[in-house]
Amino acid sequence: MAIGQTLAILAGSLDLSVAYLISLSSLVAAEIMAGQDGNVGPAVAAVLIISSLVGLVNGLVITRLQVHAFIATLGVALIIKGVVDHLYDGPAGRVPESFQLLGYSRVGPVPVSAMLWAGVAVVAWFLLSRTRLGYRIYAVGGNEEVARLSGIRTARVIVITHVLCSVCAGIAGLLLAARLGAGAPTVGTDGGYDLESIAAVVLGGTALAGGRGGVAGTVGGVLLLAVLDTLFNQLEVNSFVKDVVRGAVIVIAVAVYARRRARRSA
Repeated sequence: MAIGQTLAILAGSLDLSVAYLISLSSLVAAEIMAGQDGNVGPAVAAVLIISSLVGLVNGLVITRLQVHAFIATLGVALIIKGVVDHLYDGPAGRVPESFQLLGYSRVGPVPVSAMLWAGVAVVAWFLLSRTRLGYRIYAVGGNEEVARLSGIRTARVIVITHVLCSVCAGIAGLLLAARLGAGAPTVGTDGGYDLESIAAVVLGGTALAGGRGGVAGTVGGVLLLAVLDTLFNQLEVNSFVKDVVRGAVIVIAVAVYARRRARRSA
């Protein structure tokens, strides 16, 4: 999810709807699969289509209606939440064992889920560093007005980044459905994937204002948060203390990074 959030933030936007979209994606996937191997393909396709449409709506609300990304994606998040709460009271659907291998199997010592994450990261890195769209994302995030005057269709770039961000949320929902064996209406919000993904992006050195940063830093931010979680779990640290320490680490890391950039600029 942090990879998709990186794309949106680099373009000067962000997405707060991803946590609920992850929950919706897991439910859609599990309901369509219904424990049948033959339904895996249609389920994956349905999740990718739905997540793309959500990203398209986010992007169009931001660009066409001129609504700030924070409010636009929060509004879409509440709409998805209303739909999920109305249709589901608890876990639903069933994921076949063949698809559950995505969440639990390994190739040697490396989990397949980690390989999936690495693959998404490599694709995003290539997009940002080797394609015209990547250069345009940086340009729009750096200064949208200057990018527009330079001939870049800024609205299109923002819409594309939101579609890609939502697709990443759909992939995360598929992965979580594989791990749980079913869809869950709170799997996205319980994991805090909206704010956690933003925290990982900022920890990786990407500026919230956009235009600076990249996928490599986000990977580092995710690994840092993952190491902290693992360490806290091994030490059986109280959940309250865990949240306090994580928050302090994020604030301190970003503050140190900001001071270093200020010194370099000076």
